[in-house]
Amino acid sequence: MEFVLIAIAILVVALILGVSLLVGRGRRTTRLDDDAVSGTTLTRPRPPAPPVDQRRPTGATASGLGLPPAADQPDAVVPEAPPGVDLPPAEPEPGLVFDTPLPSAGRLVRLRSRLARSQSSLGRGLLTVLAREQLTEDDWEEIEDTLLAADVGVAATTQIVQRLRTQSMVLATASGADLRELLVRELTAVLGPDMDRSLGTSRSEGRPGVVLVVGVNGAGKTTTVGKLARVLVGDGKSVILGAADTFRAAAADQLETWGERVGVLTVRGREGGDPAAVAFEAVRTGVEAEADTVVIDTAGRLHTKSGLMDELGKVKRVVEKQSPVTEVLLVLDATTGQNGVVQARVFTEAVTVTGVVLTKLDGTAKGGIVVSVQRELGIPVKLIGLGEGPDDLAPFEPRAFAEGLVGEV
Repeated sequence: MEFVLIAIAILVVALILGVSLLVGRGRRTTRLDDDAVSGTTLTRPRPPAPPVDQRRPTGATASGLGLPPAADQPDAVVPEAPPGVDLPPAEPEPGLVFDTPLPSAGRLVRLRSRLARSQSSLGRGLLTVLAREQLTEDDWEEIEDTLLAADVGVAATTQIVQRLRTQSMVLATASGADLRELLVRELTAVLGPDMDRSLGTSRSEGRPGVVLVVGVNGAGKTTTVGKLARVLVGDGKSVILGAADTFRAAAADQLETWGERVGVLTVRGREGGDPAAVAFEAVRTGVEAEADTVVIDTAGRLHTKSGLMDELGKVKRVVEKQSPVTEVLLVLDATTGQNGVVQARVFTEAVTVTGVVLTKLDGTAKGGIVVSVQRELGIPVKLIGLGEGPDDLAPFEPRAFAEGLVGEV
């Protein structure tokens, strides 16, 4: 009786092992090491389907091994060669054509007309006053009010007015074109033309440039990351996106859509997961893929919440275990005016902000916010958003921006 029980047990174990082997052979799920447990996944643009070779190998035997029949095997069957098949020309699958963004060079010049609303409040107002034959104290006060209303800031306004006062004799005899050139020159001077506005997006010492994008809720960070990816692709760089905003359900989907348009890989995690883990995985993927740039989108956070700001510092520290963060871009909504300066100060304390992105400058924003942000923070504005279109993000150029504010005579 004991031998019968042992035989039954052995049979049951053999059946379990056999079933597990069959299930294991059918599994094709790829896991990203230990990070797959936390829900981190890679979302790649759908690659084009490889061409299917319709031809069969010549000399195939009935065994399908492609070996010629041996001379001592008279029973070997050699099939006839299949007839030729005329295939229609290959056509790309729908949705596989990626966008080709224009290079960033000259983009601000092309978008200068988007500053039209700022022109009416700043450039046009100043030109109207300066064109008067004799400037009284009331006129100078009007110039000051116009600059302050455009969010230029007190310090910059004082500098501009003082410089214009020293040239008041010239203004009295200047033509419209001369007045415009003078005003453009003075505005360019306070916009910090000597500031370094280059982006740290290039590979260095075998590692990608890592861009961390931060900001408050609703400033437009995710959209900015998507547009920045287009700028970089247009400049010929290979890019990987990291969807580290795991608190907003649609953030990762939105970023993935931006990436798919230009053929860029997106690293994302499960909703509510650890944002630092997603950022770490994105940079590791960029290192292994030898990408030029990794751009990481972080969750919007209130600058008044110290816990959230501390978490932002943690994301940066975790990322730098893989590669140094070469750029920290603070996204500010230009319509918030001077409140944006307050936000920027707090973010600078949590992470070392290296550049500012001003969004929504095409709306009700005053163009002078660029001046006050730079002068009060000492941080250059590197990118500005001038519309809702995918290519409406442009590198900031002081001269072109000043010309856009003043407008044409």
